[in-house]
Amino acid sequence: MPQSPHALPALYFDGRQARPHPVELWLRDGVLHVRGEGVALQVPERSIEWPERTRHGGRTATFAEGGMVQALDAGEWDAWVQASGRQEGWVVRAQQNWRSVAAFSVVLVALLVALQQWGLPWAAQGLARLVPASVEAAVGESTLSTLDAQLMEPSAMDATQQARLQDALRQVLPPASPGESPAWQVVFRKSRIGPNALALPGGTIIVTDELVELVDQDVSVLAGVAAHEWGHVRHQHGMRMLLQATVLGAVWTVMFGDTSGLLASVPLLLGQAQYSRQAEREADEAAVQVLRRAKISPDVMVRFFDKLAAHRKRQDQAGQDDWGSRIGIAFSSHPSDAERVAFFQAAAAQPLPSTP
Repeated sequence: MPQSPHALPALYFDGRQARPHPVELWLRDGVLHVRGEGVALQVPERSIEWPERTRHGGRTATFAEGGMVQALDAGEWDAWVQASGRQEGWVVRAQQNWRSVAAFSVVLVALLVALQQWGLPWAAQGLARLVPASVEAAVGESTLSTLDAQLMEPSAMDATQQARLQDALRQVLPPASPGESPAWQVVFRKSRIGPNALALPGGTIIVTDELVELVDQDVSVLAGVAAHEWGHVRHQHGMRMLLQATVLGAVWTVMFGDTSGLLASVPLLLGQAQYSRQAEREADEAAVQVLRRAKISPDVMVRFFDKLAAHRKRQDQAGQDDWGSRIGIAFSSHPSDAERVAFFQAAAAQPLPSTP
């Protein structure tokens, strides 16, 4: 049984009034004795919430039946506890050792990295499948409304031209089929983001007029771009990214208090950029499958990137800000264009499936 060799001066608060009572404490046979003017308590040690030893801060022991005692001097309290033979938990001992703190910090960082890199994408993929189609569609509609209000205008192409392109894309993209292909629609917009395309949750694929102009209305190239965006829809990348951003934001808010701060926002943005790169690779793979099924060579995407590179060069030479380098299919967190071009070139080198 812990037993203190001497009494410890302290203050006793009875829980009914704020005035403290000077007392002395000592441990004997598993009982804490509290003695002072008008105070004579015997408190079982097991019913006491003992304070953890820290480098800074006071020492306060709380009684289960009410009241508490407060040390006059933290150092004297720690020495008294140690002399009494009371054992500290391993967590408390570890907190006092810088090597242990450093080791736990490394483990914590490793766990956070693992959560960000593998845990969240895996969890978001599973959660996205549980989101009702109606909810995902509502998110997509809300996003489209916001884009229309801030970055988009109605397409400058006439209805006949839009219908012709939409019909051509319907000949390439897989029709909606439960468990196989999601419902989708292609809409055209004149925009402030330049030649671009992006997929929204719920299946809406936006193709900008500027992209149609960039590829000279080449239906096969547009089909490749649309197939890439269909891949995003197929894998629910939009909803998965939303779920991941929500969880990451919550984690960093808990850790740093405000995600608007630089320290908190940078990891959040870097984490989402990594997810985006993986999503782009999955969408590119889906695009190749769709194009080959439609007997279209994946080389059309190489042509697309050639045209996009020429456009960027013209923008740079003109000193113009290129929204298209930061949004949609050309978002800066994507794999490098060289990597993607090499992927599509390798896919184009494979013979197309023969017609049965």
